[in-house]
Amino acid sequence: MNLSEVIKNRRTIKKFKEESIDGEKVKQWLQTAAYAPNHKLTEPWEIVFIGSETRAELNHKLNFGNAPVLFSILSHKGRNELEREENLAAVACFLQNFMLLAWENGVGTFWSSVGASPKGKQVLQVPTDYDIVGVIAAGIPEEIKEAKERTSIDLKIKHLK
Repeated sequence: MNLSEVIKNRRTIKKFKEESIDGEKVKQWLQTAAYAPNHKLTEPWEIVFIGSETRAELNHKLNFGNAPVLFSILSHKGRNELEREENLAAVACFLQNFMLLAWENGVGTFWSSVGASPKGKQVLQVPTDYDIVGVIAAGIPEEIKEAKERTSIDLKIKHLK
């Protein structure tokens, strides 16, 4: 699959097979994802793998589709609002890189915002100088839904004088 196909074919997966995922491969994808653009090479992301007790405490309605891999992704808040926004954008790029690398290797992902609630932050022990960007579930997809139509980019483009 070329990059364009990976981008167009990637889906959010909400149901995973019970097969385990090689932890070293996940670590390699995370390392490669770290080449995401980030202002002044701040590398503002932190990855926190979630074990079974913490997973149960999160009490996600779908149990993250029974994914074998679960981690939260944090973004350092930075010294001011501009740096915070830059860091959040960098972490989103990092996550997109990870999800595309996983998909290219037959692994699906699910990006949940469950950790953003006050309870989620407490359960995940998010330090006060970090934002939680999401909880990522990863595994072999049990089902892959069809792509939904996207809005024509022509409707999203504006030109300034």
